[in-house]
Amino acid sequence: MSRIAVLSDIHGNLPALEAVVADAAARGCKRFLNLGDILSGPLWPIETADFLMARDWPTIAGNHERQLLHLAPERMNASDAFTRSLLSDAQLRWMAGLPATLALDDLFLCHGTPASDVEHFLETIEPTGLRRATEAEVRARLGDRPESLTLCGHSHMPDVQRLADGRSVANPGSVGLQAFHDDQPWPYSVAAGDPDARYAILDGTEPTFHTVPYDHVAAVAKAEREGRHDWAKGLATGRP
Repeated sequence: MSRIAVLSDIHGNLPALEAVVADAAARGCKRFLNLGDILSGPLWPIETADFLMARDWPTIAGNHERQLLHLAPERMNASDAFTRSLLSDAQLRWMAGLPATLALDDLFLCHGTPASDVEHFLETIEPTGLRRATEAEVRARLGDRPESLTLCGHSHMPDVQRLADGRSVANPGSVGLQAFHDDQPWPYSVAAGDPDARYAILDGTEPTFHTVPYDHVAAVAKAEREGRHDWAKGLATGRP
């Protein structure tokens, strides 16, 4: 089996995506998988969509794809509203055709968990913040999925949990955004601590995690031009 690059949470960050693809190709990856949250943000959604549509990788939708397609504009957050206003009909049709989950051989792809695109798989949100999920929590979220490896995104945090029954769940981290703050269901923050892009490589069903420097200064400048100083700080420092 050829080596597989696993990408997630690109968020329209084309320079980060290009750097990851080049790094993965140099490491011998012939196949690519994309776990969603692809375009939303104040960066380059049009260019990122065109890049990915031309490659036709196995791709699933994340919560931001669902929100872009189905929320009324007045209910969208700033990142989704910015992105939705720029996308062409062809790009929206491509997005609408993405499945929420996908089974490929002995792999299962979901953005959050098999049941929800906004639930963290390998983390649990509590009133005190975010913590790593227990094996029992991961097993409950996984349910009776039979695949040896389930791949998820959403939290932007690279991690793998190997269950006692032999199944594993892995998150490759985020290609495009290394820090964010959320307030649902309680306030919490995610911080990689540096601006580098993240992804994973599969040899069989065993993931390894990789970080890739890219021209994050250009991404910071673009976020600043769009008035998104929160994104600019996260892109520059890996801290929210």
